[in-house]
Parts: sequence; C-alpha cells; structure tokens
Amino acid sequence: MRIVLAEDELLLREGMASLLERSGFEVVGQAGDAVQLLAAVGDTSPDLVVVDIRMPPTRTREGLEAALEIRQQHPNIGILVLSAHVEVEHAMELLASGRGIGYLLKSRVTDVTEFVDTLERIAKGGSVVDPALVQELVSVRRRIDPLAALSERERDVLALMAEGRSNAGIARRLWVTEGTVEKHVRSILAKLNLPEAEEDHRRVLAVVTFLQAQ
Repeated sequence: MRIVLAEDELLLREGMASLLERSGFEVVGQAGDAVQLLAAVGDTSPDLVVVDIRMPPTRTREGLEAALEIRQQHPNIGILVLSAHVEVEHAMELLASGRGIGYLLKSRVTDVTEFVDTLERIAKGGSVVDPALVQELVSVRRRIDPLAALSERERDVLALMAEGRSNAGIARRLWVTEGTVEKHVRSILAKLNLPEAEEDHRRVLAVVTFLQAQ
C-alpha cells in the first residue's frame, strides 16, 4: 500500500514513516503543510493519505480542508485524519464525504497492529471512527431520533459499526454469530430508509446517521 503522510512535526512524521515502512507499507511522500500534501498526492497517486487535522500556517482547519479537497479530486484515495482532540464538527464534515474515511485521536495510536489494521480497512473503503468521538456524540440528546425504529441490539450493532468494526468483529464483541450480525445490519439499513447503493456505502451512511442522531 502506497501512503502519503502529512504532519508538521518532523520527528513525529519521520517516526510514523519508519513504523509504516517496517510494517510493509510504502511511504511515497511526506508533507509538512497542506500545500505540500496536495502536491505530493498529485505527484504520487497514493492509496491512502494520513493527515493531521491542524497544520501550518494557522493550525486550525488546514489538514481537514486538504483532506476534503483530496476527496473531491481523488475519490478513490483513502483518508485517515489524526487529531489531538475530539472535534465533532470537523469529524462529521469529513465522515459525510463518503467511504474510505477515518478519524482517529493521536493518543489512540499506541498499538502498531491495530493501527495497521485501521489503515488497511480505510484503504479498502471502510470507515473508522474513534470511540471517543462516538462517546462524545452519544452524550448529546436530540429531540428527533431517527434511530427510534431500531431495537436495542440493532443500536448496539450500529454503535460498533460506527467504531469501524467488521461484521466478524461485531460478532466477537457481542458473542453472537456473524450470520446474526448480517441480519441485524440488513434490518438497520432497511429501517433507516437508506437509498439503494452498494452495501459498503450504505454502511457509511448508517454510521453518519447514527453519529448525527445521538
């Protein structure tokens, strides 16, 4: 897998590049700001981009805006945004842009095997959402609940989908069979009245609905 890294802290960027290369990835470009990131993506056509949400010069939205531009110009490139803090508005804006998207807190990147698995899932079109973001959103109540039609077990399944878990991973977590999870997923997609599309994309839409409704 070919990856471009965007992080303005040189030591952190070099350390991550070394870690990824030891794990079998090919780091084809590195960037210290959004301008360099966009140029590197255009020059190398990577499979995946890993970008810090806050980059120079203002360290506010530069990484996010670059990620959204990459998504618009290169919709097949997976994108993982790293953030030091939970930023709900930024995360929702990114997740709503489609499949192959991830949002992870930097503090979560402590297990190499889990991080590599996250990158592979995003590159294959999956979505990965930091559990801290899910927790932040479920603490907020909305008067109109689009998830009202879901059973308690279906809500459990959808919450685990929001964390980026596969059907097999959900089955292991809930101590049920993978076939049972597949039935719950089909029911969730039907009850949320999501438009007909490929299942992976409908799963992303279901996750976005879940995050917006909590």
